[in-house]
Amino acid sequence: MSLPISVTYTFATATSSIPLSQLDANFTTVVNGINGIGNGTNALANVLITGGNATITTAVVTTGNISTINSNVTIAATGNAYMNIATLTDGATITPNFGANNNFTVTLGGNRTLANATNITAGQSGIIYVVQDATGSRTLSYGSIWRFPGNTAPTLSTAANAVDALVYCVRNSTSITVNSILNVA
Repeated sequence: MSLPISVTYTFATATSSIPLSQLDANFTTVVNGINGIGNGTNALANVLITGGNATITTAVVTTGNISTINSNVTIAATGNAYMNIATLTDGATITPNFGANNNFTVTLGGNRTLANATNITAGQSGIIYVVQDATGSRTLSYGSIWRFPGNTAPTLSTAANAVDALVYCVRNSTSITVNSILNVA
């Protein structure tokens, strides 16, 4: 089935609400700059659209994305909302994939380089926990897009099993702003 499809009710003609029974699993449209509300495998509920802004108070996305064009989408989460902490593979060069996760942990087994992250998106933020192995005294150098206060990379904690945190926010494709929180464990 090709998209978009015709439905009995549309956002443009609705005066108050569209019965959910009228929105089949393949419903997609562009409304006030919002694209992709339900695209076959996404299930959304409690979508409120006012003045070009959408607030999604309940969203279950099994696959696919919620995307916007010239609009704001607010997703309100209650309860235990979290992002997983992915384990990075230790090696001479460690390359985080920001397209897969926001939060990471890595245990250094030697002196390493944190390479420029792949699949970065401006505005993305998270944390990278850097753990010393049982030997400790491991160093970490950084790829060219990691930016630190005062243009100086931190000196990590060196005790065996020490934990430091690198808190980051992607500014653009060539700049990730990072601040360090040292010796957190």
